[in-house]
Amino acid sequence: MKNSLNLIVMLTHNDETVNNAHEIFEKCKNSDAKFWGFKEKSLPIEQMKNLYKYMKECGKTTFLEVVEYTEKEGLEGAKLALECSCDILMGTVFFDSINEFCKKNNLRYMPFVGKVTERPSILEGEIDEIIKEANEYLKKGVYGFDLLGYRYTGNAVELNERFVLEVNAPVCIAGSVNGYERLDELKNINPWSFTIGSAFFENKFDGSFEEQINKVCEYVKQ
Repeated sequence: MKNSLNLIVMLTHNDETVNNAHEIFEKCKNSDAKFWGFKEKSLPIEQMKNLYKYMKECGKTTFLEVVEYTEKEGLEGAKLALECSCDILMGTVFFDSINEFCKKNNLRYMPFVGKVTERPSILEGEIDEIIKEANEYLKKGVYGFDLLGYRYTGNAVELNERFVLEVNAPVCIAGSVNGYERLDELKNINPWSFTIGSAFFENKFDGSFEEQINKVCEYVKQ
């Protein structure tokens, strides 16, 4: 039986959290999406904590995606996720210190893999090496992976297909899912989850924010 393909709604545009994230969630909390998240920038921490608390009260699974590439900033992001009582930390370049912090604090960790740079992020590297790297992290106890498949400078479809097939862990295809063609590819590949943020803000799925969410949720179930 196929696993369900989960949409993570990211209240982010161009890899930064939008200022009216709480207002958008309020309007869309009864939509079909159960997974919600945003980035470590640029909301004040009290607003982040309040929004995550409210999301959890509404029965949502919560994600913080940290777009940072140094050990110090990644660890700060992990501490922020814990302070916000977030369910899952996505992003950061893998470091043992971040992984140990997450394990100690029961925070599920889904790091980036491959060479990730810039913001919005781009992903580089050989597919074989990216898969090998992921399987090494898996042995160290990470929960899953934040794969920037559609930000990849090589063959994105090949990377996504092979990664999901050869890495036995939850995989989130994150970033640049911006149309039905990519949803079709994801349905075929069947990762654990995928994110959409900017595409909803740019009305790529045609409708109000909530209508777009429900359209995508319905489409990936078909």
